[in-house]
Amino acid sequence: MGKLKTYQEQLQEIVDKGINAAEEQQKKLAAKPFDYAEKLESGAREYSVKTLRTRYNGYSDSLFGQLRSLNSRFGSFAADLVAKLEKEAVEGADAVSGAADDVSKAAQDAKKSVQAKKPAARKPAAKKTTEKKESASA
Repeated sequence: MGKLKTYQEQLQEIVDKGINAAEEQQKKLAAKPFDYAEKLESGAREYSVKTLRTRYNGYSDSLFGQLRSLNSRFGSFAADLVAKLEKEAVEGADAVSGAADDVSKAAQDAKKSVQAKKPAARKPAAKKTTEKKESASA
């Protein structure tokens, strides 16, 4: 019976060691979330609501400042583009105006040329017919 008692004691020691190992592991695992919570709690205590607000406003001001800068750069780009388009429009209008002047000058030259070649009108003949009608009625 001594052997059975020894086996029983050995088995109890093995189970006891297993329980101790499981307990140790469980405590290590359970400690991690609490460790993180304690770190967060101490970190949160470092910042007051005022400092958090100040930081937030600083980030916000920085963001909107960058957006304004971007808008300004975009406005400059758009102004350059509009200036180029206006310049091209003026150049195009000048070219059209020049072409219109050339056409007008050519039309005036053609008109002068046609008037120079045009035969004289026969208006005195029309007077004779009216004179005949007047003498016949008298």
